Amino acid sequence: MILSKKYQTILAMIVSIGLYFLFAYNLDRTNFTQLVSMYVALFLPFLYFIKKEQSNFPFLVGVAILFRLVFLFAIPNLSQDFYRFIWDGRMLLEGFNPYISLPQTYIEQRQFPIEQAVDLYAGMGDLNGSHFTNYPPINQLNFLIAAIFSNSSILGAAIVLRLQIILADIGIIYFGKKILEKLNLPIHHIFLYALNPFIIIELTGNLHFEPVMLFFLVWSLYLLIQKKWIWAAVVLGLSVSSKLIPLLFLPLFFQWFVKRPLDSARGDRDAINQTKSKLYSLNGFLQLLSFGAIVIVTNIILFLPFLSSELISSYTNSVGLWFRNFEFNASLYYIAREIGYLFRGYNEIAIIGKIMPTIAVLFLLGITFFRKNKSPQQLLTALLLGLTFYYFTTTTMHPWYLATLIILSVFTKYRFPIVWSVVIIVTYQAYANTPWKENLWLVGLEYLIVYGVLIWELKKLKSNKVLN
Repeated sequence: MILSKKYQTILAMIVSIGLYFLFAYNLDRTNFTQLVSMYVALFLPFLYFIKKEQSNFPFLVGVAILFRLVFLFAIPNLSQDFYRFIWDGRMLLEGFNPYISLPQTYIEQRQFPIEQAVDLYAGMGDLNGSHFTNYPPINQLNFLIAAIFSNSSILGAAIVLRLQIILADIGIIYFGKKILEKLNLPIHHIFLYALNPFIIIELTGNLHFEPVMLFFLVWSLYLLIQKKWIWAAVVLGLSVSSKLIPLLFLPLFFQWFVKRPLDSARGDRDAINQTKSKLYSLNGFLQLLSFGAIVIVTNIILFLPFLSSELISSYTNSVGLWFRNFEFNASLYYIAREIGYLFRGYNEIAIIGKIMPTIAVLFLLGITFFRKNKSPQQLLTALLLGLTFYYFTTTTMHPWYLATLIILSVFTKYRFPIVWSVVIIVTYQAYANTPWKENLWLVGLEYLIVYGVLIWELKKLKSNKVLN
């Protein structure tokens, strides 16, 4: 018996809600088989909604919110980071500067400056508690809000954090739809992000604050397309002050400001001559510099309340650890590491960790100057490809980092981040081992699939361009 579309939709919703409920309240992350089977199963109703309900935008918005609310009262079971979020927020509420104090120091000295200090430290773990916080000011504001509303309950604080993430995702849907309309793309493409099981589980479920950063990023891009570049810079500054990753995008705006063709807002046909073209390029270059300056100044202003003699050293040291000490789910870095083992006999992360960002910056500069990034879609594609290469070279590629690629892909012709969002679940196999250990065969399989899909899409798009 074939169900009607109405009952197929109801069934897809019931299956999704049931699986999300199991993820939220009945999942042991060391049970890798259970984790993968439930996760992959969730992509079946996801594909159904995208294909069969794409014309019902309000319904899909409601479904996206409903699925997130399933996690509302859950303590994250796939990540410990939220314990540090709560710690930082409560430290702020008590008047402490979270950037210059270590949780480990307070615990070792038997000092408990906040409620549930011992429980929070135990939850975050020794590794997290022994490093200075690296979460920028906007994130600290989010953590403070959670502390204001729930200063003595971990679950209560988690609920407040989750509601903020859900609100940010609603904002992403709102501005994402507007960008899709501007680009003359189907508006239901925003649900490649909003209904993606990876996004719902990894961000709403595990309380990673990428949605706040992405909300400001998407809002900023919409303002830029609207030619409101000053406000776009301010909002991009807020995005950087949520997560630092959008700083990588600054060079890629070069052609948008300096090499875009004149339009009716900047001159008519009579104005297009060599002299005025040079003046236009100079004006665009000055706008580019102003754009970057506004982003930087916005962040400086937001950091001012935390200013101290120790801030710069503690913060830069904390951020630098990701390049010098940590390694997880890496791609090209793991290959370079194995070559280092072969010739030197030990892990060269201290050296390779400095070389890889340099290679990524050179790639960003290459697509900045040698790839057309003048139109909105060209710019968005450049952001996607630039960040993708950075993630291919990084020493640490946590699953939730992928969220930025997914939202950018929504506005382009590329879909490899969607495929990556499926296969990245294999990284959680590391938690099935005691002690924690990655399975490099699974990591290799993950990147083999991702590289394969990316290369196929590049060839397909190049072929279509030649044919057209």
